[in-house]
Amino acid sequence: MRVIGQSQQAERALTALLSAFAFILVAMGFFAFIGEPPFQTLLAMVTYAVGDSYSLSESLVKTTPILFCALAAIIPARLGLISVGAEGQLYIGALVGTFVMLLAVPYGGWLLMPGILIGGAVGGAIWGWLPGVLRARFQVNETITTLLLNYIAVLLVSAAVYGPWKDLANLGWPATIAFPDASVLPFMFGTRVHAGLLIAVVAALSLQVLFRYSRWGQGLDVLKGNARVGRMMGLDFQRQAIIVMAFGGVFAGLAGITEASAIQGRLQPGISVGYGLTGFLVAWLAGHNALLAIPVSFLIGGLIAAGDTLQLFNKIPASSAIVLQGLLFATALAVPGLIRLWRARRG
Repeated sequence: MRVIGQSQQAERALTALLSAFAFILVAMGFFAFIGEPPFQTLLAMVTYAVGDSYSLSESLVKTTPILFCALAAIIPARLGLISVGAEGQLYIGALVGTFVMLLAVPYGGWLLMPGILIGGAVGGAIWGWLPGVLRARFQVNETITTLLLNYIAVLLVSAAVYGPWKDLANLGWPATIAFPDASVLPFMFGTRVHAGLLIAVVAALSLQVLFRYSRWGQGLDVLKGNARVGRMMGLDFQRQAIIVMAFGGVFAGLAGITEASAIQGRLQPGISVGYGLTGFLVAWLAGHNALLAIPVSFLIGGLIAAGDTLQLFNKIPASSAIVLQGLLFATALAVPGLIRLWRARRG
């Protein structure tokens, strides 16, 4: 068994290396297609992502909400559910957390920061709980409901910041008042990297342990493999569907409130640049493994940060980063499939 396990690990490592090599080739081909020197542009992207302390810090800033949203997709996936609702949960988390701030700001105090974090987590959980209930009680497809709820959440935030929460001192700009210092997560090393990154990493590590060693995690594996066998063992699929959907929403909600508080400084439209869907991409690339989601989130965060810098200094459209994300996803799926096809033909 140990030899088989080592063989599988070696096979996965080889597949990962081949996927990375294929992505590099495809990325260089894309740069050549848009008229940029392939090798130099790829090297510039690496430099802009991790070349100095500032580049590294900006990559980590992007990593934080992506990792949170990846966890929001990974948790339901452990039960076989496909949730694409992290984007909406992020917005509702930011909305509810900001509501707590607006209520508590006259009082201030040390409870303000934990208050907005709890509010963000509760908001995201509610937005995950709703499709969970619809899936469990009425067999409504969770992929469709989470996707539709994304649009509602974005519109709710817009309605709040254009309407009753709009700060008149912003000279017409739709945004709330600034988050007071007591509600802003501490920054690290004199950069924009905030404590939300530590929360996300600790959460990912804890979830990996929970999935692997707890009775709850093992129960999810049983239900995912065969719900009928799970019922015979006393496990309730409907109950667990509601739990995992709400639990996943907690982390997307934290992504929203930490982004609004620490990075944006206030609630305003467009607090996310597609972090929810990017997190879903990361979850699939990581094989729904919470531990692997950490480096994959950093990889995608570096791509986004480098794309912003390429636009500024190399005059390359920022949309190039989105294209590269798609190419990464495509190669990560295609290479293992091609390997399986090659083996099947040999066999």
